[in-house]
Amino acid sequence: MRRIPSHIIDEIMSTARIEEVIGEYVHLKRAGANLKGLSPFTDEKTPSFVVSPAKQIFKCFSTSKGGTVVSFLMEQEQFSYPEALKWLADKYNIELPEEKPLTAEEHAALSERESLGIINDYARDFFVERMHKGEEGKIIGMSYFKERGFREDIIALFELGYCPKNEDSFTETALKKGYQLKFLEQLGLTKTKDDRHFDFFSGRVMFPIHSVSGRVLGFGGRTLLSDKKVAKYFNSPESILYNKSKVLYGIYFAKSEIVKKDRCFLVEGYTDVISLFQSGVKNVVSSSGTSLTKEQIKLIQRYTPNITILYDGDAAGIKASFRGIDLILEEGMNVSVVLFPDGEDPDSYAKNHTSEEVLEYIGSHQKDFVGFKAEVLLKDTENDPLKRAQLIKDIAASIALIPDAIARSVYTQSTSKTLQIGEDVLIQEINKLRRSNTAKSLGVSNNEVSPEPSPSIKKHLDVIKEHKRTGHEQELDLIRILLLYGSRAIEVYEKDKAMEDVALEISVAEIICFELQRDGLQFETPLFQKIYQIILQGVSENILFDPTYFLRMEDQEVVQFVSNYLSPKYELSDAWLSKFRIDTSKEVHRLSQAVKESIYAFKNIKIMLRIIEIQERLNPAHADYNEDNNESLVQELITLQQIKSTFAKALGRIIA
Repeated sequence: MRRIPSHIIDEIMSTARIEEVIGEYVHLKRAGANLKGLSPFTDEKTPSFVVSPAKQIFKCFSTSKGGTVVSFLMEQEQFSYPEALKWLADKYNIELPEEKPLTAEEHAALSERESLGIINDYARDFFVERMHKGEEGKIIGMSYFKERGFREDIIALFELGYCPKNEDSFTETALKKGYQLKFLEQLGLTKTKDDRHFDFFSGRVMFPIHSVSGRVLGFGGRTLLSDKKVAKYFNSPESILYNKSKVLYGIYFAKSEIVKKDRCFLVEGYTDVISLFQSGVKNVVSSSGTSLTKEQIKLIQRYTPNITILYDGDAAGIKASFRGIDLILEEGMNVSVVLFPDGEDPDSYAKNHTSEEVLEYIGSHQKDFVGFKAEVLLKDTENDPLKRAQLIKDIAASIALIPDAIARSVYTQSTSKTLQIGEDVLIQEINKLRRSNTAKSLGVSNNEVSPEPSPSIKKHLDVIKEHKRTGHEQELDLIRILLLYGSRAIEVYEKDKAMEDVALEISVAEIICFELQRDGLQFETPLFQKIYQIILQGVSENILFDPTYFLRMEDQEVVQFVSNYLSPKYELSDAWLSKFRIDTSKEVHRLSQAVKESIYAFKNIKIMLRIIEIQERLNPAHADYNEDNNESLVQELITLQQIKSTFAKALGRIIA
């Protein structure tokens, strides 16, 4: 998709009504100047989701998500920034620059990623068209999917297709269309042998693999031959588009339902996903036959912390899947397991049962990972004490991976009862394993990992931690003022030639940027520094940004941060002053004082942290201790202590 010009983005943002768009997803009710409803991102009973038509932003107080109408679409529909803008342009009939057919020169100039994406789209359309209109496709491909019980609407939704074997080949057709052979080979669609080019997926039914936003990343192709020497499934090779470890089959179709149900069902194959989806169980994805990876787990975690793994009744290699369960536990997620009856898999079970029956079976047969692992491994112990001891260690190793202490405690109690072992013994083993895991992550021996630092070291670490926490809070306060009031002017006083005070009006952004540049100070928090650099660049070009400028940025981290400060949870009524004679004066009414206070506090904490750093370096036990540098460090320390004292007095005067 070509980049949308900035003036068109402005038109889209000013035309789109956030209350109209979100109203299609959330039932909103009037609440004063705002609208309120149940959060679409979590399951809640009391509405905490607020939309401000005046500010054109939303804020979900349950999940802390917030932003503009574009942010909402990106979160809810998993659109990219340009896709969200295009969706809004279509809704509000805003004409985007015409995307003319590409010339040969433009094709050559396209990036490799764009070229591969275009070819994947062409391949998908080719396979779909050949299955619906080609004789071979209808007789072989469509017949197979119909025999599997897939409805035509489901076949169309998942964009299933067929790569012909005896008709015009995909490679031939693609080359005639002008697509480059090197890209066809790179995507694994075409293979070359002895100067002969042929279709890699020839004679196979095709399953396009989509990204979370619906782009085709690659394909899975299933053979319809019964020859055991022929691989049942071929998958596209890794490319800059397709990274198997980061992709889940069906995530594009399942993501909204996963959020709604707050649970993701994980199955093994393509047809398992499609059959369950067709039966009405739509919050289902597959790792496409590969071992579950951390990246795939993190992808699910974006939508829910709850995963239920559905196993075939006669599935081989269940023990091998324990590693995947351990990875889920390590990410702090909740995992349960369901085993289907012998001879059944999610595909066959979904075909022969209603969605209510499928969900009822899952609900009544799901086990937590401890119960499941114990059940599977106990079969191999045969009352052998050594094997039983190893089983207990295996389960303890899984529990040790759980980051949440309460969850670990609950599983420890459950395991103690299930395996009839003392809880204290189990806790001791789990703690030993956790120390060992920590040592490995730090790259040190287990003996070097102390369970608890000494009291003196702990006190010192607490002091540093407290100052860093305070430093972050001061950074947050200063960047907040810079964002909200940067374009406003306040009065400052300078001495004229006659040494009399003269009032000047200067913007808040100019004052703060001048003060920080003069002392060579920056923000430690990367997001704050990013925002500061944008404002600093604007000041250098005599441009002052108001908060709405940042709401139109593509960087959604910035958008969400800014929207948080434009959507306070509670708004004070003017009645406090008119009716109750209570002055609820807002910060803007004492802006000059607030700016000075924030700058002084920001500088003061920077000095405090530098003082701590110098004191550490003057300690002979410090790694960077150098006696030759002591004199200069002591001198700097004295100077900083004096400045600190001056700031303390200044802060006291301002606050008073």
